[in-house]
Amino acid sequence: MAGGLPEGRGLDLGCGDGLLTRIIVQLVGKRDLVGVDPDPAELAHAHETGIYSALHEAGGDSVPEPNASFDWVLSNSVLEHIDHLEPVLAEVGRLLRPNGEFVFTVPGPDFHSCLRGPLLPGASRDAYIRQIDSRLAHRRYWDLTEWRSALAVNGMSVMSAVSYLDAAQVRRWESMARVTAGVLYTLGGRRRQPIEIQRRLGLRKPGRRMPMPLARTLAGLVALGLDHEPAQPVKFGCLLIKAFKGPTALGGQ
Repeated sequence: MAGGLPEGRGLDLGCGDGLLTRIIVQLVGKRDLVGVDPDPAELAHAHETGIYSALHEAGGDSVPEPNASFDWVLSNSVLEHIDHLEPVLAEVGRLLRPNGEFVFTVPGPDFHSCLRGPLLPGASRDAYIRQIDSRLAHRRYWDLTEWRSALAVNGMSVMSAVSYLDAAQVRRWESMARVTAGVLYTLGGRRRQPIEIQRRLGLRKPGRRMPMPLARTLAGLVALGLDHEPAQPVKFGCLLIKAFKGPTALGGQ
């Protein structure tokens, strides 16, 4: 994927409203694309983008498509939310053709350290981080070694990895989230996810899965297909990983 998403038939795993993938497609060119998501409301928004040849309401561990039917799978900010990840990775391995690519983004092990933290003096940073993880429904912050191991079990090898969103960018997102999703989560008694509250209040609109500046930044990164880590010793909050169905990476790490 040196120049963006591969050619051929692709699966958008956890497509949500389709906003990010629509931006990527605008950058790299039209693709034969199938979307899958368990949320029918998000799928309705995804349908409006017009970029998908088919959309499935299903979980990532039970995609109603034949074995080896995709040249590539894309998953943006999805895998960190899944409690039982192994069946989903196994499903990706089943769906990919030999040499097919799995391109995905996840928060990385330095995500917490990139956060500014609580604004009130004396407030507990640990409690703040627990609240952030609960609101975001994050289940893991694996490093590249952990991802290599999990992918290898399912017949995939890491080709390359890129860190993105430095501490300043993570903190800009954090500041926006304090007055949007953070407020909604607090008003909901920290029992409902912000997306649920948005729907109840009639605030959920197409293309609101993530702030547009963040979506454009990430779409550009995926479209460029960068294949190495930055040289400078900077902490980043997220990882873009490219894996390949096979025992060894093709010219990768």
